[in-house]
Amino acid sequence: MRISTIFCLCPVLVCLCFLQRCYGVSHHVPTSKVPITKNQTKLANGETEVHHRPKRGWIWNQFFVLEEHIGPDAQYVGKLHSNSDKGDGSVRYILSGEGAGSIFIINEVTGDIHATESLDRERKAHYVLHAQAFDRNTEKPLEPKSEFIIKVQDINDNAPKFPDGPFVAAVPEMSQVGTSVYQVTASDADDPTYGNSARVVYSILQGQPYFSIDPKTGVIRTALANMDREAREHYAVVIQAKDMAGSVGGLSGSTTINITLTDVNDNPPKFPQKNYQLYVPESAQVGKPVGKIKANDEDLGVNAAIKYSIINSEGAAMFSIATDRDTREGIISLKKPLNYERKKTYTLHIEGVNTHVEPRFSYLGPFKDTATLKITVGDVDEPPVFSMDYYIMDVYENAHIGTEVGAVTARDPDSKNSPVRYFINLSEHGDKYFNIDMDSGVIKTTQSLDREDMPWHNITVMASEVDNPSLLSHVPVTVQVLDVNDNPPEIKTDEEVVVCESSRPGQVIQTIAAVDKDDFANGQRFSFSLLSGIPVNPNFTLKDNEDNTASIIARRRRFSRLVQELYELPIVVWDGGEPALSGTSTLTLQVCPCQWNGRVQTCQDERGLLSSAGLSTGALIAILLCIVILLVIVVLFITLRRSKKEPLIISEEDVRENVVTYDDEGGGEEDTEAFDIIALRNPAAAEELKFRRDVRPESARQCGRPARGCHSPPELDQVNVQKFIKQRLVEADMDTGGPPYDSLQTYAYEGQGSPTGSISSLDSPGTHSEQDYNYLDDWGPEFQKLAELYGEDMDVAELDVAIAVTVAT
Repeated sequence: MRISTIFCLCPVLVCLCFLQRCYGVSHHVPTSKVPITKNQTKLANGETEVHHRPKRGWIWNQFFVLEEHIGPDAQYVGKLHSNSDKGDGSVRYILSGEGAGSIFIINEVTGDIHATESLDRERKAHYVLHAQAFDRNTEKPLEPKSEFIIKVQDINDNAPKFPDGPFVAAVPEMSQVGTSVYQVTASDADDPTYGNSARVVYSILQGQPYFSIDPKTGVIRTALANMDREAREHYAVVIQAKDMAGSVGGLSGSTTINITLTDVNDNPPKFPQKNYQLYVPESAQVGKPVGKIKANDEDLGVNAAIKYSIINSEGAAMFSIATDRDTREGIISLKKPLNYERKKTYTLHIEGVNTHVEPRFSYLGPFKDTATLKITVGDVDEPPVFSMDYYIMDVYENAHIGTEVGAVTARDPDSKNSPVRYFINLSEHGDKYFNIDMDSGVIKTTQSLDREDMPWHNITVMASEVDNPSLLSHVPVTVQVLDVNDNPPEIKTDEEVVVCESSRPGQVIQTIAAVDKDDFANGQRFSFSLLSGIPVNPNFTLKDNEDNTASIIARRRRFSRLVQELYELPIVVWDGGEPALSGTSTLTLQVCPCQWNGRVQTCQDERGLLSSAGLSTGALIAILLCIVILLVIVVLFITLRRSKKEPLIISEEDVRENVVTYDDEGGGEEDTEAFDIIALRNPAAAEELKFRRDVRPESARQCGRPARGCHSPPELDQVNVQKFIKQRLVEADMDTGGPPYDSLQTYAYEGQGSPTGSISSLDSPGTHSEQDYNYLDDWGPEFQKLAELYGEDMDVAELDVAIAVTVAT
């Protein structure tokens, strides 16, 4: 099987054919028939597949077609031919694949292939198609399907482009020739493997003789030495890229590179002129700017930074200069006050130096310059000047009004020496304690001063010239008020004084100190004593510790809170001033029970207990409301229960005895009137001897304690007991508040006249014991109460009761 290809005789096609052969690409040429061999392939399932090798004459490699065809007819591509084709039209050729039927069509009879559209290699470089031959009569394939490629042949139809242009580049000024500036790269969409369509060459259209470009690499370099930024800063360089290796007929594209020369320090600073003059009034403030000077530098940024300095001692002593970073000016300021009367002119030598110098440009000369500035001092009418910047004076407190405190002085610094007047600035001080003499400047008091109220006074004195009152000077004056001994000392009582009930003679109750509002230069000295002119205090005494403290000492053993809870102790305190002053303070001593180690056990009233419990007023009110509500509920419950209660005695025969029990506990150790035994000994006197338990009976008040020989009157023993019981029965029947049923009331009566005496000490006469019970203090806290009872003057009966209570506890 063979294929025949028809070529046009135009020179272009001849050249293309020549190039194809040179590059090793050829059209399909019919080959001789090759015998069909069988190849066997072993499959995974163990079977073998037999392949029939197609005829080499039906094997196609590729066809070529030129891009951008613009002719009126379809472009001929090639021809398919089968050895079975006898030319009688019995063979039908079919084309399938990319573009088959649309871009590429085939003559089914002759096998000629044509391209119906203009193709663009840059959009698609090749097409993959399949060829097949069938018997037109039997529709049986005469040739197997064969794959081939139609390749679009490139022509030079795309110019080089710079996709990222235009470009921006920079190079330092004064650069050497050949310094690399920038590299440009152009792209060409044509086929770089075919001909010179994509071979680009660079050249400069605009920018010579300052820059050059490498034609192959596109690297732009400087071509002129010592390009000065100050002369020209910006350059627009136009670069051309041309394909076909730059030959005639090649396509080209161009771009622009904007090149900027960056600054280097190649210019020294220079003052526009060498001599300057400046007028400064003598009233100029120290530290404030008085003038400015500037040196010019053609460079930019850090290369133009200048540092100014005053290089002569005369100018540097009175003036200073600093650089303004924004304006690059030298700001001249005053270091010391000017005085026209002393010096009228100053000469300053000012130098400006670059702070950033490049050594490679040192041959251009020193990067600094100097100028001379002559300053003329102007005469100004100045305000008065005080002899001191501030004054400190002192005066004693309580000094008489008009006492001299001190004096200030001021003078006119001008040559005319005008008189000066003095004033006190009252706008800053509302209280006028001082005044000043207008002519002499003497300051005096106008009020009595109190050091304890204000120890220091700050005033401002003003001075003005008589000839020009608008010119004022101010000076601060501080007046210290000195102390005199005019306040008596007082006792420092931060805490209440507590006396333990178990205190012993000679025991220190508390150490006290004194305070004094006065100020003593060598320290405060206080002495203490009890108030004289009154009887000696039997309970307490005072000891001066001679260290500005005193100790309150107990003089007797034991104190009872029930007998007396509070004691008052007047104390006199003397200070060590001149003259010495004294003050009397009365201390209140409270008796409290203490623990074994002397710590206060309890000594608060009810309010204190509530406050210590942490209960607020709102909480107490809430608790009281709850209690009231509970009481109301209880009362309602009892009322309802009584209204529904059935009678206790259902019938007359239901008679029962009811015993009413009265539980009455004693009032404790101190209650000696809880139960009166006289009622048992003499029932007739019970009505007359109904004593209140909270009030001491008159009989007991008359005879003292009942245990000390107080007996019932002898006439009460003669009353008949039977009569007494009947009287009680009548009272029980007439009592409307009693229970609604019969009750049994028992009256115990021991009778009169026992031959045997009582072993109790209740009826025995009081006798005083001579025994010393001080050893009970050493037995511990369990016997503390007993020791307190034995320590007081108690009779035998009271001791028996106390012992019984203590043992029971």
